[in-house]
Amino acid sequence: MEPGRAGCLLLFLLLPALGAAALGEFDPYRVLGVGRSSSQADIKKAYKRLAREWHPDKNKDPGAEDKFIQISKAYEILSNEEKRANFDRYGDAGESQGFAQQQHRQFHRFHDGFYFDESFFHFPFNSERRDTSDEKYLLHFSHYINEIVPDSFKKPYLIKITSDWCFSCIHIEPVWKEVAQELEALGAGIGVVHAGYERRLAHHLGAHSTPTLLGLINGKITFFHNAVVRENLRQFVENLLPGNLVEKITDKNYIRFLSDWKKDNKPHVLLFDHMPVVPLLYKLTAFAYRDYLSFGYVYVGLRGTEELSSQYNINVYTPTMMIFKEHIDRPADVVQAREMKKQLIDDFLSQNKFLMVARLTSQRLFQELCPVKKSHRQRKHCVVLLTGEGEKFAEAYEAFLTFAVANTKDTLKFVHIYSHRQPEFADALLMDEEKYHGKSAVVILERRNSAGKIAYKALEEAWQGSKEDNFILLDLLDQLRTDSGLLSSETIVADLNDELAPMFLIRWFYSTLDYISDCWDSLFHSNWREMMPLLSLLFSALFILFGTVIVQAFSDSSDTRDSPPSGKEETTAKTEKNDANFSKESNSRIPKKGFVEVTELTDINYTSNLVRLRPGHMNVVLILSNSTKTPLLQKFALEVYTFTGSSSLHFSFLSLDKHREWLEYLLEFAQDAAPIPNQYDKHFLERDYTGYVLALNGHKKYFCLFKPHRSGDEGGTLGSCEDHDALQHTEARGKPSCSPGSRSIKNKLHKLSFWMERLLEGSLQRFYIPSWPALD
Repeated sequence: MEPGRAGCLLLFLLLPALGAAALGEFDPYRVLGVGRSSSQADIKKAYKRLAREWHPDKNKDPGAEDKFIQISKAYEILSNEEKRANFDRYGDAGESQGFAQQQHRQFHRFHDGFYFDESFFHFPFNSERRDTSDEKYLLHFSHYINEIVPDSFKKPYLIKITSDWCFSCIHIEPVWKEVAQELEALGAGIGVVHAGYERRLAHHLGAHSTPTLLGLINGKITFFHNAVVRENLRQFVENLLPGNLVEKITDKNYIRFLSDWKKDNKPHVLLFDHMPVVPLLYKLTAFAYRDYLSFGYVYVGLRGTEELSSQYNINVYTPTMMIFKEHIDRPADVVQAREMKKQLIDDFLSQNKFLMVARLTSQRLFQELCPVKKSHRQRKHCVVLLTGEGEKFAEAYEAFLTFAVANTKDTLKFVHIYSHRQPEFADALLMDEEKYHGKSAVVILERRNSAGKIAYKALEEAWQGSKEDNFILLDLLDQLRTDSGLLSSETIVADLNDELAPMFLIRWFYSTLDYISDCWDSLFHSNWREMMPLLSLLFSALFILFGTVIVQAFSDSSDTRDSPPSGKEETTAKTEKNDANFSKESNSRIPKKGFVEVTELTDINYTSNLVRLRPGHMNVVLILSNSTKTPLLQKFALEVYTFTGSSSLHFSFLSLDKHREWLEYLLEFAQDAAPIPNQYDKHFLERDYTGYVLALNGHKKYFCLFKPHRSGDEGGTLGSCEDHDALQHTEARGKPSCSPGSRSIKNKLHKLSFWMERLLEGSLQRFYIPSWPALD
C-alpha cells in the first residue's frame, strides 16, 4: 500500500475519536451520575434529583446556574433515544443521519484526492459552543420577574428567544449581534432566553417557536413581526417608546415650554443638534428620566430657531444640552460635546434632577429630597417653606429662592409646599398657630424613620423674606452644624398627597387604549392562540344578542296575529310547548352511547391512545389511586356522560400508584407564571393528585389541566350524596357509597362538566410539551 493512501486510511479510522475530542469533554452520563446501561426511569430519577438540588432559584451557589444548564442538556440528550444512540456511537447527539453520511459529505472523490472540510469539527447548534456574546444577556425566570420587569419602567428591552438546533437562529445572529451592541450602548436593555433551559420563561413570554423577538416596556410585551434587519429592529425599539417624550421646540414655543416648570415641578432640558429627527439616544434618555425632567429638542438647521440659538449663544456645529430650572433667561447647567455619549448624559442629568427649591408634591419626592438619616455623618436636613399660591406669597417665595441659591450645600435641601394642598403636613408642623395664618413659615426638619417621625424647629415668626428673616435662618443653620439638639420638637406626619397624579377617568381611558391596542396587534398578526378566549367571548355575546332579537321579533309577530287564548287553553299550550322544548333539547344532548367507556391508560395502549392519536382527537384522563378508584370513576362518568356523543373525545383513567413520575413530568409544564412556593420540599413526592383531569392532544403535543376543588368551596352542595337514579342512567355498576369519605372524594370532580364545556369551546389554557414521555 502506498504511504500517502495508508496515511489517509489511518486518518479515516481515527475520525470518530477526533470528532469526540473536538466536541469537548461534555459527558451526559457523568453529569447525571448514571451508567451507560441505565434505563430511562433511572435517568429520569437522577435528573429530577439533581435539578431540584441545583436549580438557581433554590441553590445560591455561584456555579449553580451553569451546573443546572449542564444537567438539563444532559437529560435532553439521554431522554431521547435517538440522540442517546448518536452520542453512544459518535460522542455527539447531533443529526440522526449517521456517520456514514458524514463520511460521504466530508470526503469528496476519495480516490482522486483527499478533501477535508474544517466545518466537520464545528457544530454551531451545540449549546456548549453557541455564541458567547449572548452569555451576558441570558435571562432566567426569577431574574426576569424580579429585576427585568421593574427595570422595563426605566428602559425598553429587546429580547430574543432562541434554542439549540435552530437553523433560523443562526441566520439572524449577525444582525442580532450588531443591533444588540448598538442599542445597549444607547441605553436599551438586551435579553436572551434559551427555550431549551428556560421553558417556563419562554411559555410565560408567549413564545411558541424559535427564533422569536419581542420588546418589553413598562411590563408590557410586544412581538416583532417584520424582517430581521438593522433598520427594522431599531425602529421597533423606538416605536415601543411613548410618543410624547420629547417636544419639538422653536422660537414660537420655547418660552411656554421653559415656563412650565411651575406646573410640572421639574427642570426642563433642551438639546440643540443639527439632526432633523430626535436621536434615539435622546429618546431613551427622556424615557429613563421622565419622572424628574421634561425634555425638548431644537433642530438648529430649521428655520424658526435663530432667535432661540442666539438667545443662549448656541454653537450650531456642536451638540449642546442645557438644563433650565426656576430662571428661564439663563440655563442652570450646560454640557457640549461633539459626540454625546450615554455616560456623559447620565452624569449630567443625575446631578440636575430637581429644582433649586422643589415643591413637595408626593411622598416619593419627599423621601428622595429629605432622606432618613442612616448615620451621624450622613445626616441631611430639609429647609421647608410652607406657603400659599398667588401674588400675595410671591415675594416671600422669591426671597426664599434667593437664599437657597446662595446657601446650597450637600447636607441641605431647600423645598417648599403649598399648605392648602397638604393641610395635614402643615398642621403637624405649625400646630395651627394663629401667627402663621395667611402667611408663610419656614421649618427646618430631619426625618428620623420611614414611618413618618421627624424632628423639627420652626422659625419663631412668619417668613416675609426680609433681611432680618434671612439673618435668623442663616444663624439657625450655622448652629445646626454644631448642635444636633437644635431640632427639639418631634412629631409624626402622614404621607403626602400625590398632587400630580392623573384623574381616575384619565387612567381608565389610557388603560382602555392599551387594551384595544393589544387586541388590534394580536388580531392582525395571527396571534390566534392568545386571542381564542377573547374571540370565543365575542362570538358568544353576538350569538346571544342576535338570537334574542330574532326570538323577540317572531314572538311579537305571533302575538299580533293570534288572539289571546283562555286561561285553561293557555296553561295547556304552555305545558305542551315546554314538554316539546325539553324533548328537543334532550334529543340534541343524548350521547350516541348509553354508557361511558373509560379505559385504563397503560404502557400497552399508551401509543395508540395518546402518542398516535388522530388530529383533532383528545383523550380525557382521570387521575386516581387504588383506594379512590370506584367513587372517582362513578363521579367521572356522571360529569362527562353528556359529552360522550362526540367521536373526537376518548375517556381514560391513569393509576397514580403506577405512573406518578409520568404525571409529575407533565405537571412541570403547567407551572404558573408566579414563583412556585414549596415545590421542592420534603413532601413533594407525597402530593395528592387524585381527582386531577388532563385533556391530552397527542397530535399537537399539549394538554389542558383540571384541578379538583377544595373541600368546602361550595357550602352545602359538597356534603350531598350522589343520586342513585342518575348513576343508573349511565348504567354504572354498583351502588354508590354515601359515606363522608366517599362524598369528599367525589367532590373533587365538582364542576368538571363546566370545565369540559370550556374544553370544547377552546377557551382553556394550553400547556405545550416538546414530546410525550414514555409511560414506564
